[in-house]
Formats: sequence, structure tokens, C-alpha cells
Amino acid sequence: MAVEFESESRKLLGRLRDVMAEDAAGQTRLDKIVQLIATSMSTEVCSIYLFRDTETLELCATEGLEAEAVHQTRMRLGEGLVGRVAKSKRQINTADAPNERGFRYMPETGEERYSSFCGIPIQRLGEALGVLVVQSKAARQFTPDEVYALEVVAMVIAEMTELGAFVGEGAALSARHQQPVMIRGLIGQEGAVEGHVFLHEPRVTVTNPVSDDPVAEQARMTDAIERLRVSVDDLLENSQAVDAEQKQVFESYRMFANSRSWLRRMEADIANGLTAEAAVEKEQSLARTRMGQATDPYLRERLHDLDDLSNRLLRILTGQGQETGAEMPEDPVLVARNIGPGELLEYGKRIRGIVLEEGSVGSHATIVARAWAIPLVIRAGKITTEALNGDPILVDGDQGIVHLRPDDVVQNAFRDKIAMKARAQERYSSIREQPAKALCGSVVGLHMNAGLMADLPSLGSSGAEGVGLFRTELQFLIRNQMPRRGELSALYSRVMDAAQGKRVAFRTLDIGSDKVLPYMKPNDEPNPALGWRAIRVGLDKPGVLRMQVQALIRAAAGRPLTVMFPFVAQMEEFRAARCEFEKALEREKVLGHPMPETVEVGAMLETPSLGFAPDVFYDEVDFLSIGGNDLKQFFFAADRENERVRRRYDTLNVSFLRFLRQVIDRCEAHNTPLSFCGEDAGRPVEALCLAAMGFRALSMRPASIGPVKHLILRCNLDEVRTVIEEAAARGDQSVRAAVVAYLADVGWAT
Repeated sequence: MAVEFESESRKLLGRLRDVMAEDAAGQTRLDKIVQLIATSMSTEVCSIYLFRDTETLELCATEGLEAEAVHQTRMRLGEGLVGRVAKSKRQINTADAPNERGFRYMPETGEERYSSFCGIPIQRLGEALGVLVVQSKAARQFTPDEVYALEVVAMVIAEMTELGAFVGEGAALSARHQQPVMIRGLIGQEGAVEGHVFLHEPRVTVTNPVSDDPVAEQARMTDAIERLRVSVDDLLENSQAVDAEQKQVFESYRMFANSRSWLRRMEADIANGLTAEAAVEKEQSLARTRMGQATDPYLRERLHDLDDLSNRLLRILTGQGQETGAEMPEDPVLVARNIGPGELLEYGKRIRGIVLEEGSVGSHATIVARAWAIPLVIRAGKITTEALNGDPILVDGDQGIVHLRPDDVVQNAFRDKIAMKARAQERYSSIREQPAKALCGSVVGLHMNAGLMADLPSLGSSGAEGVGLFRTELQFLIRNQMPRRGELSALYSRVMDAAQGKRVAFRTLDIGSDKVLPYMKPNDEPNPALGWRAIRVGLDKPGVLRMQVQALIRAAAGRPLTVMFPFVAQMEEFRAARCEFEKALEREKVLGHPMPETVEVGAMLETPSLGFAPDVFYDEVDFLSIGGNDLKQFFFAADRENERVRRRYDTLNVSFLRFLRQVIDRCEAHNTPLSFCGEDAGRPVEALCLAAMGFRALSMRPASIGPVKHLILRCNLDEVRTVIEEAAARGDQSVRAAVVAYLADVGWAT
């Protein structure tokens, strides 16, 4: 019986292929499909619901329900049984639909006559496109064979939808990948850019999902699986050069590539009429759906591995390799699900902007994007399924918004915004050589953050007085093995050469938390931001710290050297790190290497605890740099990777400013130089308030120096300090509103 049913299923898919090949309007195709399915399944009703927008399903074709309801009946995501199937991406198979939880009666459809209901999600690679429904008067549940056949048909309908088979007069459906789309994400790096999409991983397209020769398709699958297994074995053989984590991924690949259950499911799909690549994509869609619903991190990772392996198999079957022949446009905006720092650096500064479907505010890609001052939007949902190579795209990093294939109105408004920014930059260039001297006479030193050699040309063009933070970890993150001391020494020497005598503060290796070295075994920590990271790693692995400071000493070669240790939480950590530095100095001296002309050894204050360190600490440390991003996170107990809380707390909160003022007072009492480093230093209003509170050195991304200097030049810091103190005395939670009002009163727009 099962063999006979599979034969019928194959016949149905063959008829569906014929419908696809017909030169017919989209609505005609839809109508024929529901008729075919109802006849084949021996049901009174077959209906197809497709998404009108992200929240609304529309009845687009039916056999058995009232014809007048087509394109009239709509329901919200999660509404009724159809809405439940679409939201959960899971089937509903019931013999008594009216009494099923969530049932909603649609009087215009006439469906009250039907008891049985089977709804199957129409989805492609985890993206819900609609719902396929069959109903019958007899109260019965559909058999597993029948449900399976409907899943295969739903997969074909998904591919037909993707290929635009249902677009046309009467269908009331828009062609996919042609309409304007706005996607809201999160701000990774500010800025605005217009360009064209360049996909990091071009999507594999399955153009013919239905086969009439299962034997030939099985042979193609067998051959492709064998080639896949050989390629995975080759990866493992060469895995001596990679880290343990990558090797574990390759082992997962091997496990899935040799999984009999995975292969059997795809063979069954082929036997029921799918092509080999369509069978792979059907299993991949189910895996992506499970991945989106999985809460266990280990399961999510393994499903992610299966997804990657499926892509490899699809590329073997279709011949659509990583290099698809698509030329990079002149104004490329890189679109990817996620990307590592090494891959991003390979693209170089040709990239105008970056849009990631995943990513985080502290990820490696974000660090590189900030270093290059390239607009970046992260967590842009479905961007990789919506975008095609060459699509026009607008990236608004200031708002965390992406406009894909924008209409003329949006495009013109966006171009006006870019033009205004360009005029502002011209205005800033005229003050490049001026010191940031406020109307009250106070001078604020403006420095830049850097982490790559490519950043250093900005030192002169931005007007920065020096490098307040050079992130040394980027050179470790982009490699597959630990860099050698000689390589680091040569790099640091080139950095000092490029600085042309300006001060460069080198921060020692800041790894851990969200920065895991590719060749270092990750620690499974429940809260990595509070775990084994930065100076804690350096003190526990003194060989790495020692090697790095030796490289810095050799790079100085008689020039001034400034080094600071990250994430120091208590005085003894600084003392221990400085002791390692002193030992390295002594050893280099014994070896006959030239000593630095001068040495500054400082610490980053990123934990509130260091603000309460003993007075002797402020005497011993040569300088302090407040790491604003981490300090704010720990001060407010708000994870900066968690969008629900990270924006809840304002930098200009009175409590936070009072803590900063306390640190300023202690530094002034001990003549300890102090600076503020982080995103907030590069935001004009925040920077103005920090300067008014007493900071005389700020470090930020190069592009922020002009706007910050422009505002400081036009303000009296004493007046701003008075505004802050008055707001605090009134009991304001934040001084932002008061400062913005003051700036408006004196005629300086923010």
C-alpha cells in the first residue's frame, strides 16, 4: 500500500511539474494545483494560504471552499489553525477541527462542513511562505504517508513561490526579490551608505524541484554524497593546522555525512518525485526550522553544522560553487549571515557597508567595521533570503535600518542625508588642525582608537592627537595560529612608524568573553563577560603576556613606549602585570636590545571595583584609561549584547556621572593622567558632558573626532558643568534632556 501511495505521490509531482511548465497566469497555476492535490488525496478541500506580508496570511486558492473567499479571507499570524501552523512551522493534523485549540470559524469560506484538517507549513530554508491545507467531511486523521506526501508537495510549492510561478494577473501576489523591503536591525557601526548587494555566500537556487527519473536522481545523490565524504575526510586530514574547535566542527560534518538516517530521508524524498537537490533542501528547511526553535546551545550548533553541510552538498549537486561568477559591484555592500574577521579583512576596504543577519555589538566583524568606519547593521532578519547579488541597498547605520531595493522617495531622502553628512565632514576638515579648545579656555585632547595598520592613515586626516587605544588582539584573532614574537614586533614597529612620533597606547591582549582566539580552546562559561578574559588570561598564561610585551619593547627600539593592561579589577592584578613587564624590560636589556626612551604603564578602568582601589594604586599607575563600554555594562549590570537591557541605561545618568567624577577627583589628587575611551567618547553630546565633568583626554573612532571637536569649540564647559549639577540637584535621573535644552538655547543643534 505504501509503495502504491508513493507512486501516486510521484504522479502528483509530475503533474505539478507540468503545471509549472505551462504558460499560464499565476492564479491559474494556483487553481490547478489545489485541484490536483484534492483529487490525488481524495479530499473534498485543498487550500493554499500565502503570506501577504510578514504578519498576514491570505487564502490564494481553494478547491472545495467558497470561491468568493479567495483573496478575501485573511488572518493574522497565529490566528486560527492556519495561523498556528504558520507561526509554529509545525503541522496540525486533527479529526475534529472545530474543537481544536485556536480554531477560528470563517463564515465566508463555508468550511464548517468539514471535520478533518491537515495543515502543512510551506517553507523554504526555514522561512515561512504559507500553509497548505486539506480538509474532509469524514472525521479522520490523515495517515503518516499522506502527511509525508503533503510535506513533499509543500516543498515544491515553496520552490515555485520562490521562482515566481504564482505571480501574475489575478494572483494578487508580488514577485519575490523585486519589491522594496525595509529591514530593522541593530546598530553595529554608525554611518550611512548607498550601494549594491554583494553576497558573502551566494544562495543556491533549485530551478527544477521535480524529477521523472528517481533512479537517475538516486545515482546523482550517491555520487554527491561520496564526493562530500571525501571532501570532509580531506578537511580532517588537514586539521592538524587548525584548532580543536574547528576540528570538532569537521568531526560533526563527518558524522552527518555518514548518517544513514539523513541519507534515507533524502532517498525517500527522491523516491517520491523530488530531484536530489530538492531533497537536500527539504531536509535543510526542516533543520533550519528546528534550529530556530532549539533552546539547547549544543543542539543549535549541531543543527548549524548540518545546515552548512547541506550547503556543501547542494553546491556539489548544482555546480554552484562559492565562486558563482558574480562580479563585485563598484559600490559593494557585503551581506552575510555572519562573518569572521579574517574573511572580512580579505575583502579589504573595498566594502562600503556591511549587513549581517546575526552578529553582535562586540563581535569581531563589528570591531573591524568600526576600525574602518564602515556602516554596519547587525541582526537584520532574513536579509540573506531577501537580497540578491546586485540589488540596490541603503544602509542606515545610525538607525539600524536597511532599505533593500528602495523606491525613489526613500532613495532621494537617503541621498539628502548622505549629502548633509558630506557637507558636515567638509566643515570639520576646516578645524582639523585646531586644538579642541572650549570657549572657557579648557583644552580637550582628542585621540583615536585603532587596531589595524589600515587605521593609521586616519591619524593625520582625522585631526587626532595620537592613538588612545591600539587593540592588539585583532592580529591574534585573524590568524589560525599564535603569531610569532618577531611578527608582532615588526607590526608594532610599523604602527609606531606610521604614528610619526605621536603617542600610541598599546592595550595588551584583550581576549575572552566575545573574543575567542581560533586556536585557543573556548571555555564553556555561563557568563563569559565576567569570566576568564583579558588580564586574567594574561596572568594565568604569563608566557603569552611576556611574549607580547617583549615584542612591544623591541618595536620601540629607543622610542617612547606606552602600554596598558585591560580589565584590571584590583591593584594586585596591575602589580603582577607590571612585574611581568619589568622582567621583560630587564631581560631585553641583558640581551643588548635598545631600551625605550620612556615607558608609561597604565591600566584600563572597566570595573567599578578599580575606582575604589587604595590610594597607592593611583600613585603607582602611570595613567588610567576608562573603558566606557565595559564599565557601563558592569555599573548598570546590563549586558551590552542584550538588546532588552543595553539601551535602558543612559551614559548621562546622574549615578554614572557621579562615579566618573569620583574617579576624576582621585586622579587629580594623585596627578594621575586620565582619559575616557569608548563609543560614548565619540558621541558629541556625551563627549561634551565628559569634558565638562573634567576629562581632558577622549579616545574615539577617527570619524567622530570632527563632530566632537566642532561642538566643544562652540561651548563653555563651565556652563555645561553648571547645567549638569543643576539637573542632578533637581533629582533628574539623566542630565541629557537638560544639556540638549541648553544647547538648543545657545543655538547649537545636536
